[in-house]
Amino acid sequence: MRKLKGKQKIAAAAVLIILTAVFCWFQNNFITVSEYEYRSEKIAGGLDGYTIVHISDLHNKMFGKEQKRLISKIEDCHPDIIVVTGDIVDSADSENAITFTEEAVKLAPVFYVTGNHEEYLDGEAFKKLTEQIEAAGAIWLSNETVEITTYSGKKALTLTGLDNRNLQDGTLSQLMGSIDHDNVMVLLAHQPQFIEFYAQQGPDIVFSGHAHGGQWRLPFIGGLIAPGQGFFPEYTEGSYVSGSTTMYISRGLGNSIFPLRLFNCPEVVCAELKSQ
Repeated sequence: MRKLKGKQKIAAAAVLIILTAVFCWFQNNFITVSEYEYRSEKIAGGLDGYTIVHISDLHNKMFGKEQKRLISKIEDCHPDIIVVTGDIVDSADSENAITFTEEAVKLAPVFYVTGNHEEYLDGEAFKKLTEQIEAAGAIWLSNETVEITTYSGKKALTLTGLDNRNLQDGTLSQLMGSIDHDNVMVLLAHQPQFIEFYAQQGPDIVFSGHAHGGQWRLPFIGGLIAPGQGFFPEYTEGSYVSGSTTMYISRGLGNSIFPLRLFNCPEVVCAELKSQ
């Protein structure tokens, strides 16, 4: 085998560096859309075909000017509502997160719950963020439940949002106790590893994020590590069933402590409700 000369080695190294940089950019900026169908006997009439777009863990990342690449992916899903399950920011800087919110509300009503990174903010920064999100037109569900109706005015579903600090205390039980269980019950909760606890309270659907898809995904193995779950976590992406509850986990969009995804592109989740 012929040995490479000095200049050839430099050229080969340069090509390798460029290809690696392109690959890393692609892994962290190419947005994928995961589509799911949720079927239930509760779904009929105006609710059949109702589409929920799920966004999580933006971490203040920008996807093109005015978030156009992200907004375009959401628009292609034709959402009836958009749900955001926390960590919309990474720190007190919220400019990109607010830009996203302002653009998203033009497509559909936006409902938002907090994640752990909102909790990390000091009191003044947290107050400012939630005020900005609501001023942008989103609805912050802080341990609250709202009833969503279809365009025909008929009952569609019940939407409950939990603050990240209240995921495992008695808050969810209290909220679910006053809900009409004939409705499709949807829960927004940032962290997915508590699925069995959520399921005990009776929601039909749970949307969660937090795990970032396991950050690095290994072939035939899955995610490498997730906060709250450690190495080789069980709940990182996709759908899971516990009892009568189905949970959809977003791999998220941005990064936090570790700035690089591997085999784990940013994700928009699109869930369509269908009659049984």
